[in-house]
Amino acid sequence: MRLTNIAQIAGLIVLAAVTGFGLWQTSSGAAEDPVVIPAPAADLPQPGDSAVAVFAGGCFWGVQGVFQHVTGVKNAISGYAGGSAETAHYQLVGRGDTGHAEAVEITYDPSVVSYGELLQIFFSVAHNPTQLNYQGPDHGPQYRTAIFVQSPEERRIAEAYIAQLDTAGVYPEKIVTTLEPLTQFYAAEQYHQDYLTLNPTQPYIVYNDLPKVAALEHLFPEHWRAEPALVGML
Repeated sequence: MRLTNIAQIAGLIVLAAVTGFGLWQTSSGAAEDPVVIPAPAADLPQPGDSAVAVFAGGCFWGVQGVFQHVTGVKNAISGYAGGSAETAHYQLVGRGDTGHAEAVEITYDPSVVSYGELLQIFFSVAHNPTQLNYQGPDHGPQYRTAIFVQSPEERRIAEAYIAQLDTAGVYPEKIVTTLEPLTQFYAAEQYHQDYLTLNPTQPYIVYNDLPKVAALEHLFPEHWRAEPALVGML
């Protein structure tokens, strides 16, 4: 299906998703409804035109699909983080005992979109950070919410933002996102890459993930890009 049709589907979802309270919820009432949240009070200054962040927030199809539509993101790859190379395979990760989380490696231009802005999108529309070891219909530690930090500065910014959001009470429950050191990121199998774009009518994608992309466009128009940064185009 062409990208224009994805936008049409997403637009229909958004029309059904607006509530009278200024928040966004999917018409299905799914457990990963986006939330309007403040920007980070502190951000991470980064020189140069390329940096990498690794986030885990449930099934990587939706997280990848969201960040592929963020202006300044050069690439977003679905994969695994938290375990060893020997177990970085979909069938093994799915057992839930490998230490891996389904994660997305985001390469971005910090002069266009900052680390803090990526965190805001991650916590607002990409997943629900209050769900412990599950996201929506997907259960197990491989679907945990996690930020894989690569420096003390990243950890400091992420910790401060989590504390800021918890203090503000923007969620009904406390954030359970873990901060874990990134030892290695392993790209997932090719059939997982660009899955949202290639399968926009798949029921799981329609129900769980297209609403996230739609919410990104409407809650963060300044960060929205219509054409996704696809792995298959590299």
